[in-house]
Amino acid sequence: MADKKTAAGSQEFTGWKAVLWPIYSIELRKFLPMAFMLMCIVFNYSVLRGMKDSLVVTYMGAEAIPTLKLWFVLPSAVLFMLAYSKLSNKFSKNTVFYMVTSFFMAYFALFATVLYPFNSLLTIDFSWVKSEFLKSLLVPVGGWVFSSFYVMAELWGSAMVSLMFWRFANDVTSLKESKRFYSMFGFIANGALLFSGTILNTVKDIYVINLIAIVFCMLVICIYYWLNTRVLVDPKFFNPDEVKRPKKKVKLSLGESLRYIISSKYLGFIVLLVVCYGVSINLVEVMWKGQAKLLYPTDAEFRGFMGNLQIWTGGATMLFMLLGTNILRRCSWFASAMVTPAMFFVTGIIFFGCIIFKDVLAQYVSGIGLTALGVITSVGLFQNVLGKGVKYSLFDATKEMSYIPLDDELKSKGKAAVDVIGGRAGKSGGAAIQFLLLNVLFVGTSLVQLAPLIAGIFVLILLLWFFAVSGLSKEFAKLTAEQRN
Repeated sequence: MADKKTAAGSQEFTGWKAVLWPIYSIELRKFLPMAFMLMCIVFNYSVLRGMKDSLVVTYMGAEAIPTLKLWFVLPSAVLFMLAYSKLSNKFSKNTVFYMVTSFFMAYFALFATVLYPFNSLLTIDFSWVKSEFLKSLLVPVGGWVFSSFYVMAELWGSAMVSLMFWRFANDVTSLKESKRFYSMFGFIANGALLFSGTILNTVKDIYVINLIAIVFCMLVICIYYWLNTRVLVDPKFFNPDEVKRPKKKVKLSLGESLRYIISSKYLGFIVLLVVCYGVSINLVEVMWKGQAKLLYPTDAEFRGFMGNLQIWTGGATMLFMLLGTNILRRCSWFASAMVTPAMFFVTGIIFFGCIIFKDVLAQYVSGIGLTALGVITSVGLFQNVLGKGVKYSLFDATKEMSYIPLDDELKSKGKAAVDVIGGRAGKSGGAAIQFLLLNVLFVGTSLVQLAPLIAGIFVLILLLWFFAVSGLSKEFAKLTAEQRN
């Protein structure tokens, strides 16, 4: 029977288990804690994401998001990368994990007890500034309490999801295990979106939401400690010989690390993937959230809308996870990785089409009791849910699989640069495009008026994404073939 099979064997799953649960019983002691740890991290990310959007869009407007991503989030990601690189050279991986998680936990406690309760006293009023360009820069500075929360919520996704968890998973998971584990990690973890959406809909007290986030930070630390002290010490669950490691830990300066990374064509393609995802999602999301703000003008209404988004995304992601794990095992890496940009391309074109032809759309939907704004918001929701579903199930899994054949240096510092800086540069790239269009090239216009131009840029980014998938697929196949030989 497959259930009695050891993880080292070669027998494949059959029947319903091959589709729904391709995990051997002996592997559960390793698999489940890792999946639950990711679930705690994803829960915090989804709650923080809903909160940051509702606070910023309600108090500053959706137009503040490009400024925050470009001038606040990106520099913060660079600073985090500098700190992470230094810490990685001085401390063990486990110590760095505990330090980073504790840092976020301390900020959430500070925000809940000091920053948010006294935000009216801490906010600086720049409404007197006449220049639209200066105002776009100074408003987020004046509302630095909400801006700092936005930055920390963004960094949580990059640092804890993309870097800390997946680096740990790549270090203790073999390539063969990853084809079964990674999508199933996501299937379990993204169940947290259903819970987080309910929290955003029902819990109105910001203090309580931050307290919940702190509790989940503590759970992450406890699970990580238990895995390292009770599970991964057993050779049945972790064989260090399967992971390529240098005999002596290599310590490089930041400049040397970046030069080492830049010289890697392989990492260059991964960077392109991450940047293209970040730019494309940002080009759609900012415009969509601006439309949603018109439909849900208050903080409570908008947060409830974001809560519904999390619930829908959670359900869609869990469905895509079931499909994704079978796609990963039955299809090539190239086919699996191509699903995400293809989904973004189709749904993004539909969304921009609704924006561009809003007047025509209004004529058609008015007869059935709908408004163009409501339809556009729903189409944007549909695009976001499907896009995030394939992103979490296939984009993340295929990207993380591509790190496994790399040596320890590229896995560690290369992954930090790609996921933290590359991820932020992607979203900040989309923000930079919108910032330049709104505040430099077409001052006084709105994002909706620039929709045709932004749609054209969106298509170009997707074409570059297709190119990156094709290039990385060839490099991945070459590297894994060399290791087999």
